[in-house]
Amino acid sequence: MKYYATGRRKTAIARVWLMPGEGKISINRREAEQYLTRPTNMKFVEQPLVETDTRESYDVWATARGGGLSGQAGAVRLGIARALIRINGEFRAPLKAAGHLSRDPRKKERKKYGRRGARARFQFSKR
Repeated sequence: MKYYATGRRKTAIARVWLMPGEGKISINRREAEQYLTRPTNMKFVEQPLVETDTRESYDVWATARGGGLSGQAGAVRLGIARALIRINGEFRAPLKAAGHLSRDPRKKERKKYGRRGARARFQFSKR
């Protein structure tokens, strides 16, 4: 039985499938350790599985598009958390308490016209 969920973070979107297995995590047909490169991103992705004590119970198969690696890691994390709820509704309380179910709304602020960046202003000159 496969369980599907979608996760988003910044401009990244991840489609996540959870199926019974021995705990393999693959993102874009590569092992998660190879794909994400940073150990912190790998820990981030594993958090919902560790929180519910299902790290060695399910295989994760995900496709991530858009954004950078940390945004994709956040998207996969949200997708895993949502898929776990589809597996067992009792996982909702611990996942919600740990903050794994809230989509991180922070995005890059747009550059404003006539300026160097989103918030940069022209240098003030007294004389």
